[in-house]
Amino acid sequence: MGDLPRLPVPLEHRVLRWACGLSPRSSRLLFGKPPTIDGQTLSHETQALLTLARWSGSNGFFTGRSVAEARTTSAYEARVSARQKPIRMAAVRAVEMPGPNGPIPARLYTPPLPAPDAPAPLLVYYHGGGWVIGDLDMYDDLCRLIAAAAGCLVLSVDYRLAPEHPFPEPLEDGIAAFEWAAANASSLGADPARIGVGGDSAGGNMAAVVSRTAVEGGGPHPAMQLLFYPVTDSAEDTRSRKLFSDGFILTKADMDEFEGAYVPPDADINDQRISILQCPDLNGLPPAYVATAGFDPLRDEGEAYALRMRDCGVRVALRRHSGLIHTFVNQTAVNRAALGAVLEACGAIRLGLAPAKLAAT
Repeated sequence: MGDLPRLPVPLEHRVLRWACGLSPRSSRLLFGKPPTIDGQTLSHETQALLTLARWSGSNGFFTGRSVAEARTTSAYEARVSARQKPIRMAAVRAVEMPGPNGPIPARLYTPPLPAPDAPAPLLVYYHGGGWVIGDLDMYDDLCRLIAAAAGCLVLSVDYRLAPEHPFPEPLEDGIAAFEWAAANASSLGADPARIGVGGDSAGGNMAAVVSRTAVEGGGPHPAMQLLFYPVTDSAEDTRSRKLFSDGFILTKADMDEFEGAYVPPDADINDQRISILQCPDLNGLPPAYVATAGFDPLRDEGEAYALRMRDCGVRVALRRHSGLIHTFVNQTAVNRAALGAVLEACGAIRLGLAPAKLAAT
């Protein structure tokens, strides 16, 4: 994990699991006392992961790395953090959707369902990575977990990435993917009335913007939004962007790189398709579950967006996981606190995508 010579993936995975599995007392002795900042204390599992990252010379996504190197390193770290025996699905198949500039690859996860022949709920998922990093394989472990724990189909979207494809191209793929899923629900085995959108970080931004675009367009719109620590305001530096600017995986320098790659020089950073928190009217959006991490530069803007939606009459559940960091959705195989956070979100998905009669009871 990091820039020093790498161990074989299975061995490094076992090291991470061992480190995160230590008792709080043993963890403090080996990795130091978890910091308390802004009234929050980092979980001891996360403290272990961050200390190991520092020992290996890793600090953020881009420090001393090109985009290509950041992608390679992130893919390796995703393999290390994933389950070495993938969660079994009833089926996993490749899907290709038409996009505005060519086919959009995707992957459909079908878990064992109690009524496999009946239409099932579906979550269209947009991966994180600052619009620059990430692919279907990096998010395979998370999508399997969500499908199994939430009891829904998951359609993972491999949208185009910046800087090769800057704004609005990745977003255009995201919009096209949801529209295609809504129009082709029956061929996917999905209930068209129970299709949600979700994503983490930049993917959370995309899920939020896709929701607003769908509602404004007057056509099918998502049944719910699942937003893990979304990017919602690239125009302003929030307090948390300054408070957690370094030392917690995602750094301010990383965000500068990500947003610089995604937003072209001639684009308006206040464009509500980039900084959705700048949107004054969020009425009519689907219900949302928003999960933030206490030690995350994006914490405050994610929470501000949840509260803005609530002020506009949207049903919102906001959950801050105070001891966790950005990227916790990719740590569930090694970090028990992260696993608990994602499983909690899966419960929200079950409720948000439940049949209408059941959800109303």
